Amino acid sequence: MCSRNYLPALIVLLCLTSPLAAKTLNVPENFQTIQSAIDAAQQGDTVLVAAGTYHERLHLKPNITLKSTGDESRGSRGLKRAETTIIDGSQQDEGAGVLMAENAVLDGFTITGVGEYDEQKWNHHHATRGEQQSHEHIGAPGTPGIAIMGVTCKVQNNIVHHIGYTGIAIQTTEGKRCTPHVYRNICYRNMGGGIGSMHDSQAVIEENTCFENFYAGIGHDDASPTVINNTCYENIRAGIGISEGSCPLVRHNKCYRNRRAGIGTRTGANTRPLIEENECYENGMAGIGTSESASPLIRKNRCFQNRLAGIGSRTDATPTIVGNECFQNGESGIGQQSDAVTTLINNYCHHNKTAGLGFADCKTGRSTVINNRIIDNDQVAVGIHSGWTVQLSGNELSRKGGMPPIIMVFAGADATLTGNTIRGGGVAGIRVLGKLRAENNEFAGTSLRKVGPPNFAVWALPGSEVTLIGNRFHHWRHALHASEAAIVASHNQISDFHRTALLIQNPTVPAHVFDNIAVSTSPTAEVLTLTGQAGTVTGNALRKPED
Repeated sequence: MCSRNYLPALIVLLCLTSPLAAKTLNVPENFQTIQSAIDAAQQGDTVLVAAGTYHERLHLKPNITLKSTGDESRGSRGLKRAETTIIDGSQQDEGAGVLMAENAVLDGFTITGVGEYDEQKWNHHHATRGEQQSHEHIGAPGTPGIAIMGVTCKVQNNIVHHIGYTGIAIQTTEGKRCTPHVYRNICYRNMGGGIGSMHDSQAVIEENTCFENFYAGIGHDDASPTVINNTCYENIRAGIGISEGSCPLVRHNKCYRNRRAGIGTRTGANTRPLIEENECYENGMAGIGTSESASPLIRKNRCFQNRLAGIGSRTDATPTIVGNECFQNGESGIGQQSDAVTTLINNYCHHNKTAGLGFADCKTGRSTVINNRIIDNDQVAVGIHSGWTVQLSGNELSRKGGMPPIIMVFAGADATLTGNTIRGGGVAGIRVLGKLRAENNEFAGTSLRKVGPPNFAVWALPGSEVTLIGNRFHHWRHALHASEAAIVASHNQISDFHRTALLIQNPTVPAHVFDNIAVSTSPTAEVLTLTGQAGTVTGNALRKPED
């Protein structure tokens, strides 16, 4: 049986084995420098710093909180307490402005004066949109404003500016786990990126504002962070830049007025980010751009009023582009060039200045285009230039009347259309100089023009190759107008046309036209008018509507 005499000794033992209570160390009230307070702090302590300028560079200790005094009141850029509590590293030559430690917290400071900020260099590269910048890894050696090296910690509510390198640098070292939370910081006018996520780090980068940085607002090099709800604008390169095998989740960010892309992805097929539900607008190039064999999934973003494409792909990129809305961009809603391989599914592209979908000249580009809605773009719904092989299936492709066709297939291009709806007026549904195979599509004209400028569902120009099988044509002057082209047309249904459903002049090889049905009440209507050499011409029938 336990005696009551043991209770006092038990209480003393418990007290001796319990952790010491956390303390608050005040600067400059108790310590003249921030570093001396950090050195004196124990695990769990808070170093609380009053407003002022401190000419130091700091090394934090594990499990220490370094915080500025004051509440959460807003100032002109960030929190007032961050604006008025300044760590200025300009009087020292070595080390980051703040070197983080395991489970440390840095909360509410301005960090500046680390390295050399070059105003003249910044202005030059801003004026040239970064075209003359060196193509360096963002993980190249340098001294950041805040360094997170192989530790898990919290960096929040800070302002980092005019650093000679990256504002906040995050990277794994010696295989150590690096999953910091970088939250609500403001990074601007730094000579690297605003925030750099590098070397296998897996940070959460959340609700930061990064602007006017020399490279990207938030940059990635071989890292896979979660990048959510950030705002990146007026950076010399991308708002968010992803490269060198990085696979981040990039979601709910706002990227605008950056000198190049809003979000840019490049360098290698193992660069495979998920870019989802972001807003990218008024950027100097594309809203979202991918290049150099990168392979992102670009999903459910809104890209508008960018100088070039809403979403752009080039130089062997292999993006999958799903469910995005691209509108009012200076060129294409979604633009492809230089041998990209793209998959476009369920996108909505409208009111862009040139094409809804643009495919610029290349050598061997390929694209699969499924169930997209491409309407009311200023010139063409789809423009396919030389070098492209494009398969379009289940899309709605429309544009109001006017001189450009709804779809243009240029010489050297190869397009296959299956199960699409091509709707509109003007000169043509599809104008072809290259190679076209169209099967089971609906060509719905909206303004049949019996005389004057062309009004053809398919307009096959000299040198083209056109195969039309099982399509439905209505409300066009001719379903097909072809001259000096190679033509196969079978099992098509044509109604509401003017005089001749299929008009073929001087085909380059024998034309094969069979089992087509034209519906008309006109006594002068004809299914086919063919001049020149014929191959198989049989089974074509003219019927009245009641038949």
